[in-house]
Amino acid sequence: MWDFFQNEILGMKWLYALIRHGVAAAGLSVESKIGGAVAFFLFDIIKISVLLCVLIFLISLIQSFFPLEKSRKIMGRFGGFGSRVIGALLGTVTPFCSCSSIPIFMGFTAAGLPLGVTFSFLISSPMVDLGSLVVLMSVFGWKTAVLYVVFGLVIAVAGGSLIERLHLEGEIADFILNARNGGNCGQAELPEMTFTMKERVKSAFDKMLETLKKLFPYILAGVALGAFIHNWIPEGWITSALGSKNPFGVLIAVLCGVPMYADIFGCIPIAEALLFKGAALGVVLSFMMAVTTLSLPSLVMLSKAVKPKLLAIFTAICVVGIVAAGYLFNVVQSVQGWM
Repeated sequence: MWDFFQNEILGMKWLYALIRHGVAAAGLSVESKIGGAVAFFLFDIIKISVLLCVLIFLISLIQSFFPLEKSRKIMGRFGGFGSRVIGALLGTVTPFCSCSSIPIFMGFTAAGLPLGVTFSFLISSPMVDLGSLVVLMSVFGWKTAVLYVVFGLVIAVAGGSLIERLHLEGEIADFILNARNGGNCGQAELPEMTFTMKERVKSAFDKMLETLKKLFPYILAGVALGAFIHNWIPEGWITSALGSKNPFGVLIAVLCGVPMYADIFGCIPIAEALLFKGAALGVVLSFMMAVTTLSLPSLVMLSKAVKPKLLAIFTAICVVGIVAAGYLFNVVQSVQGWM
């Protein structure tokens, strides 16, 4: 029953078979490079778009019960290590890319939440979310998907804990520091609004369309690049550069991922193609972590919210954590019967 759910519901193998028949009926051999690329492209575009719409709608509906003010209150009730765990877990239910997470991070920080909590949220929000867990399951299987989420949460909690221990409150931007020290600046707290279920459903549907519109260009680019890698890049090239026998494969993947900017949904087709061609599991998953968490556009945005010292520490923590996770993924992959 689980195999059916993973292969036919999440993996949509029935759709892949249908598309292959359609491509063949159009006169293209699915065994040729062009026919194979077309089948890969159409299948991944449809599968990811459908999963994205369903997941974003459900997550947005759940999130409507936890507005930012309520989320801030929830995190404020916990202290120490537990607060950082809550911050990281809250990031998993926010379907944001790294650039979208930064304004939320700024709001939480200005509201007076500990830096460890807000940075745990900032790391986990783009790297790990419930939507990515389901899509990862559809491509890599449930074991790899769960391990990816666990490692992502560990990096988020450990990173937030280290930043909090370093007492870097003075390294946030002055305008955030002023708001933080000034509290609500004499303003009354906004009352919590109530919505009917119909309004929540409409809001979730609107957010789904908005998110799809924003992410679809990155999904197109990611699937196109994945189709190119899948059908035109020789397997020997990928294996020699990114395979398990190259001890620097994880480092190469992280360095290649940082300049890119894409949501995790745009990274998955690239990772799928790399894994199919022989790249090590740790390489493809650390590549995804680097793209989603440390893209240059997000670092530029973050530089407006924190000072250079804190930005450098945040980047170093993420790089070290992602590289370590990549090598741990490779160790796990070497265990017989894991994947």
